[in-house]
Amino acid sequence: MSLMAGLAASTSWGALAHAQTAAAAGGSTSTLEEVVVTAQKRSEKLQDVPIAITAFTATAMKNKDITDVKSLGQLAPNVNLDAGSPFSGDSSVLSASIRGIGQDDFAFNLDPGVGVYLDGVYLARTIGANVALPDVARVEILKGPQGTLFGRNTIGGAISIVTRTPGDQPMIEGQATFGSFARRDFSATGDVPISESLLTSFTVSSVQRDGYQKRVPYRPATPYTMDQPTPYSAGTQSSGTNGGQNAQTVRAKVLWLPRDDFKATLTADWSHQDQSAQASTVLATLPGSGIAGLYSACLAGAQIGVLCNTPRAGGLPPLNSANFLPISAAATQTGDIDTTYANGPSFAKSDSEGAGLTLEWRPNADMTVKSITGFRRITWKVGVDLDGAADNGMLLSLTDKQAQRQISEELQVSGRAFDGRLNYVYGLYYFHESGFVHDFVPFDGGLLMVDGLNNLATSSYAAYAHADYKVTDKLGLTVGARYSLDHKTFEGGQVDQNGLTYKVTGCYPPEASSALIGGPPFLTCQQLFGFPVAGQPLRYFPAGTNTRDFFDFSPTVGLQYHFTPDMMSYVSWSKGFKAGGWTTRLSAPISDAAQAQFDPEKASTYELGLKSEWLHRRLQANFATFYTDYKHIQLNQQVGASPVLKNLGTARLIGAEFEAQALLGEHFTIQGNVGYIDAKYTDLDPSVGTALTLGSKLPKTPKWKISLSPEFHYDLASGGSVHLGAVYTHVSSEFNDSLNTGLLRRPTMDMLDLSARYESPGDRYSVIVGGSNVTDKRYITNGQANYAAGFVFGSYSPPAEWYMTLRAKF
Repeated sequence: MSLMAGLAASTSWGALAHAQTAAAAGGSTSTLEEVVVTAQKRSEKLQDVPIAITAFTATAMKNKDITDVKSLGQLAPNVNLDAGSPFSGDSSVLSASIRGIGQDDFAFNLDPGVGVYLDGVYLARTIGANVALPDVARVEILKGPQGTLFGRNTIGGAISIVTRTPGDQPMIEGQATFGSFARRDFSATGDVPISESLLTSFTVSSVQRDGYQKRVPYRPATPYTMDQPTPYSAGTQSSGTNGGQNAQTVRAKVLWLPRDDFKATLTADWSHQDQSAQASTVLATLPGSGIAGLYSACLAGAQIGVLCNTPRAGGLPPLNSANFLPISAAATQTGDIDTTYANGPSFAKSDSEGAGLTLEWRPNADMTVKSITGFRRITWKVGVDLDGAADNGMLLSLTDKQAQRQISEELQVSGRAFDGRLNYVYGLYYFHESGFVHDFVPFDGGLLMVDGLNNLATSSYAAYAHADYKVTDKLGLTVGARYSLDHKTFEGGQVDQNGLTYKVTGCYPPEASSALIGGPPFLTCQQLFGFPVAGQPLRYFPAGTNTRDFFDFSPTVGLQYHFTPDMMSYVSWSKGFKAGGWTTRLSAPISDAAQAQFDPEKASTYELGLKSEWLHRRLQANFATFYTDYKHIQLNQQVGASPVLKNLGTARLIGAEFEAQALLGEHFTIQGNVGYIDAKYTDLDPSVGTALTLGSKLPKTPKWKISLSPEFHYDLASGGSVHLGAVYTHVSSEFNDSLNTGLLRRPTMDMLDLSARYESPGDRYSVIVGGSNVTDKRYITNGQANYAAGFVFGSYSPPAEWYMTLRAKF
């Protein structure tokens, strides 16, 4: 805040004072754009909403080369948005965290901590949630629990994406972008009015870019040349580079206005992706730990039970140094983060489609009845080679396929009463999703071959009410509540195709008597080791479908006071929750699925805020401070070879946010924000052991985040204009994982983007030339320390890139 105040004092107050005088004298009347949001299920000025919100308009996003949701994180305080999560291998996966609360995992059994909504329809999976933004009217990032109006899994906040409404005049706007790594993006958006009462719009876009991490030949040549085993894999497609993009999107919207009191909006979208996996770099090898130690011993000629020489799943050759590479830095690290020896799977493929129907009826001037119906479906396949070695991914890789479909229905009544002093909204909500996740992960030459097929379904029901009442012309009261019921079902089918437990002990085959290793002769090896399903000796989970119900009551209470029409302060208390479930990743068999359960997260937040406009709306300054009690935190804890989700403890989060924008004179504007958060564990589950302490940091929660976006513009005599802009972001150090692994720590970073834009007279066309990350700062965005497998690996952010965008409107 001191930095922002000092900057403003040194560069702007004189210009602002001059602007105020000019405006008072009837001179320039340029003002900041007034942003309208729907955070409270009705259209309101951003400055009147008693919630901390960062909003982005379509114009602002286009001018800053913001093409997807992830890119917004750079400009929002206390918001962390990354493309991809550990070993997901896909940039369409959104890892979102707001004020220290989120979810950094793509698994179907885990719910996000930040809800993403597209035209009012909830996107239940983090896969595909890094939505492309070619035709968006605005994006609203709501901070803090939004459990009352948005419901489950908005415990950290919500991201609401609103696409453009069709216009009543024919129009088409095209855009082409070219840049580094053979970037070639194209999009077109058009309005096609059929009649005065039937308006349509469409958008098509394509994003393509070569990968920035090259796959290079290993020297000397690897002895292992067999193909990766495929019977339980999502595929074996490879690529010459990692980190590329190839995605296409089509969206359409139809607006029907048969009469003044009724309208219907139909939306449909389809997207297709077929690109290489995200870049992955081995940061360290630990050849003597866990399964890696067994692997190294086998290569050295040791005899461990029947592990080393018994045939393995997939028809792999004998496990010795003649056929497999050692786990070592020389075999897995090139010395350059933008090259890798990996030659295993590298692909991220998905198809998703959705449709929504919104019916809106106004029975009178003070009431609106709305129905929002949504349907979405995703099919997804990914393959990522994590070991960095030229062994077709047999030291450590992942292939995964998932399919999900969902339907939702929201009935909503909103309006005003008591001469406009009361604004209310209440409604009913239903949601159902179902699908499966099937992953295949070979560890260390196939000693462990995890084949996980799991089926899941969720039905959710909710009722909510929210009201704002003007006690006086200056004092307002907010109350609201939501009651939710989640019904979840789960069937776990994870197996180890190679039977590591049996082979390492020598109690093999599974149906043999455990007397082989001195166990009771009346027990088979399977019974001795506790594999729960008779006739399925490799299955970790008990057979059958498991069910759980979660009930939650999420209230909110708040007060607002309007000191003047341009200054409002508010105080609020709100609650939210994220549903519980079952982990799908096990390292040992369990007798009861309850052993794989985790409980819901809950958060309670107190917030004090101030929203203000100054100098005839040429300066806007908003401030919020908050305290959050965050309970039953769901975090991944490494158990053997598996990252297992558990409720690891409780934390308290204290923070503040300051956002400002100003028009300085006739040619200069500046936006800036500061986010601060102090997050500390106050209690830890005993099962954590020494992995975490009360001094550990919550993942992806930097203490400081500062952003400045100045822009200079000059009007040309021809009627066109030139704009020079920059975005500077400072982020203090943070950890990417819950265990605070040093190798996965992000250092303090200072990032800079630059751009120059020419706009023609009448804004018919424009040309933008820019660079992102122009100082070439690199940091790890996600990763994992898998000590059992013998690897610490991570994905680095892209290097410096340039681009040129051509835009025309007809």
